[in-house]
Amino acid sequence: MDRPAFLGVERSLTGRRWQEAGGDERLALTLSQRLSLPEVVGRVLAARGIGLDQAESFLAPTLRDLLPDPSHLRDMDKAAARVAQAVMDGEPVGIFGDYDVDGATSSALLATFLTAAGGTPLVHIPDRMVEGYGPNLAALQKLAAQGARVVVTVDCGTTAFAPLEGAAEAGIQVVVVDHHEAEPELPKAFAVVNPKRLDDDSPHGHLAAVGVTFLLVVAVNRCLKQAGWFGPTRPAPDLMQWLDVVALGTVCDVVPLVGVNRALVTQGLKVMAKRANVGLSALSDVAGIKERPDAYHLGYLLGPRVNAGGRVGQSELGSRLLSTKDPLEAADIARQLDGYNKERQEIEAAVLLEAIEQVEGRADDGLPLVLAAGENWHPGVIGIVAGRLKERYGRPACVVALDGAEGKGSGRSITGLDLGCAIIAARQQGLLKAGGGHAMAAGFTVARDRLGEFRAFLADRLSAQLTGELVPVLELDGAIDAAGASLALVETLKQLGPFGAGNPEPRFAISNARVVKSDVVGQGHIRVIAQGAGGQRLKAIAFRAADAEMGHALLAGQGQTFHLAGTLRVDSWQGNDAVQLIIDDAAPAR
Repeated sequence: MDRPAFLGVERSLTGRRWQEAGGDERLALTLSQRLSLPEVVGRVLAARGIGLDQAESFLAPTLRDLLPDPSHLRDMDKAAARVAQAVMDGEPVGIFGDYDVDGATSSALLATFLTAAGGTPLVHIPDRMVEGYGPNLAALQKLAAQGARVVVTVDCGTTAFAPLEGAAEAGIQVVVVDHHEAEPELPKAFAVVNPKRLDDDSPHGHLAAVGVTFLLVVAVNRCLKQAGWFGPTRPAPDLMQWLDVVALGTVCDVVPLVGVNRALVTQGLKVMAKRANVGLSALSDVAGIKERPDAYHLGYLLGPRVNAGGRVGQSELGSRLLSTKDPLEAADIARQLDGYNKERQEIEAAVLLEAIEQVEGRADDGLPLVLAAGENWHPGVIGIVAGRLKERYGRPACVVALDGAEGKGSGRSITGLDLGCAIIAARQQGLLKAGGGHAMAAGFTVARDRLGEFRAFLADRLSAQLTGELVPVLELDGAIDAAGASLALVETLKQLGPFGAGNPEPRFAISNARVVKSDVVGQGHIRVIAQGAGGQRLKAIAFRAADAEMGHALLAGQGQTFHLAGTLRVDSWQGNDAVQLIIDDAAPAR
């Protein structure tokens, strides 16, 4: 609490303390002058810790400068050589992928590359309800029965000790390609490629699984070139054409958009704009995306639809969509995923309401997390609900779907609290039947009768990571008047994209804005017309806020003055561009 509350907001209408993003003012001025940037861009760069030496590559990231040599990862050369040999020997290569977006993009990327290189991929995506998360021996044996002597697990496998031991005993060579937290012991596999191996000093632990998979593709492609596999009748594939799929998985897995991730997404968005991937094009059409795609479209429009198959529908649909070359098949799968996504939204809303009632019906016990558990909650939505609870309460959240004697759980964390390590520690302590993840997200299986014990253990582990009081904070990049929220400012800020984890979209407070009009639109959204001190009006919207304290205050606050915090977007309604504020928070102006 060393910094004063920004605009004096100690507690906003969502219960957060407003704080201005830090940053050296002299550095901000130097950045803007040295690089001929608007002052606001220099200020945002400085607040994100970007110095003079990194600014140019941050603003214009390239793979040429930022993509690491795949060989720096442990076991990569061994893995690449084995997969390349399988291609050249005509062996099918099994691919076992996770059912989320990162897994779907990873499996689709590897399968598409192997096909283009002359190989034969065999893809298996597990059914969430039947098989659960991670490799299982039955599926690995099924791939082997189809001729795959080598199986690559993508976005899973690092802690799959029993299944991989069984596979090794059955003569199946498993290559793990993953990015989840590792333990001192590694599974019995032919190769484990994971920048988070404890014996790997890679500086790229922030890669999503699809990023690690892309490095594997680069390495296998290099092996094939060196072996003379490519020639006039079998040209080497252009790996850059698949960066749209890499960008989708990277954004949707909410890994930090810094370093090589930033380059992968920046270049991937350029590829996506060409609409060469028929699956992504079909999905963009059903999602109503007509403008040039950015990280927002990937994270909030495309990703949830790809995820929907694994959550409430058919788990393999996402991977099939992203790898198909048939426009008719792509259109059919895209429509199915859109339907599953609508179903997912309805299920999610019901579970979220029950979870909120459960959390708020319990006296605040001061724990640094919230945990909700319920009967008949669909396991496919608990991760999303955990994310909603995290946003609502500003602390890590876990949601458990109970079924019989055990429950399937999913958790989401906040910056600075490593949930994945705490979950792994709980499993090692014997409190969980299974569990793993990374800092911001984790999954687990817990016995019903140990749920209370697990909650207490998790609270202790997270409390030990705290360096001070856990107070929800909203960081803002500054305050502007409604008149300053111009199209020119929005276009200027786009230079700092792509936005996501590790590089949040600039967020400003529209100070002393009088609410001229407010009403409910759509599915519980609050539409606002705000007016600045100089009379300039600004459109704004607060999504899913109708039943929240902030929504009630805005609806009852016509004629009153508020500070409105959020991000600025271009609204192209009926072909007319105008600026709109996406409201994240609000506070009465005192």
